[in-house]
Amino acid sequence: MTLTVETYGTLAEANAARRGDSRYLAGGTLVMRDLNYAVPGLSRVLRVSNPPRAIRQQGERLSMDAGVTMADVIESREAAFLAPVARSVGGPAVRNMATVGGNLFAAHPYGDFTAALLALDGEVQFVDGRTQPMEAFLAERDRAPLVASITMRMPRTGEFRFRKVARVKPKGVSVMSIAAWLPGAPMRVSQVRIAFGAMGPTPLRARAAEQVLEGKVLDASGIERALSVATQGLAPVDDALASAWYRNEVAPVHLRRLLLDEEPEP
Repeated sequence: MTLTVETYGTLAEANAARRGDSRYLAGGTLVMRDLNYAVPGLSRVLRVSNPPRAIRQQGERLSMDAGVTMADVIESREAAFLAPVARSVGGPAVRNMATVGGNLFAAHPYGDFTAALLALDGEVQFVDGRTQPMEAFLAERDRAPLVASITMRMPRTGEFRFRKVARVKPKGVSVMSIAAWLPGAPMRVSQVRIAFGAMGPTPLRARAAEQVLEGKVLDASGIERALSVATQGLAPVDDALASAWYRNEVAPVHLRRLLLDEEPEP
């Protein structure tokens, strides 16, 4: 297989050069794996010489360029609430390369950072200036143009929680991940958003649980009904890490621990 690598000055130029046999190279954690395994139909790699990597606060929302790495997130004061999510992605070498934009396209069971963005009312901005809510983007991401940036809510202290469940600690691949934005926590919550990673082909919202948590206090009685409907609308599959049955069984257990803000198991 002959491989062509093309370098452009801007994301817009790289986007204009895309076609069916090409992939955009950002951090490389996904594309290089496919190149190493000689995935059929991949003969062109497009890259940008110096992609933007800014993180900036915009009122009550935070904006990140798609080229921001997990290491950038960990070092950012504005994005401190996302640092635990970024730390859950691989080891130091991976976090130095893996980008926020690349994580949007990570297939099951990867994409933990994207689950957090979904919970935080994330919105994607494309290089052509169009924007799209995260949930709609994930439903058709294989046909999306290049992503320029992502914005999300900036939660108040204690309102955002994240858990990653893995068989190998601390950096194993996810059996599942759970991210929740809980406005009003730890008292009565409103407009809750809960997203599961590795519980479907893309991160998915637990809408049934969100609805029954409306106006509830986050205590054992207040969350009981939410746990009983936690997996409605999710679509776990069997893989080498866990069966769909196992994922369905343990999802309410881990959601309970997250909602009650219990310390994760060692």
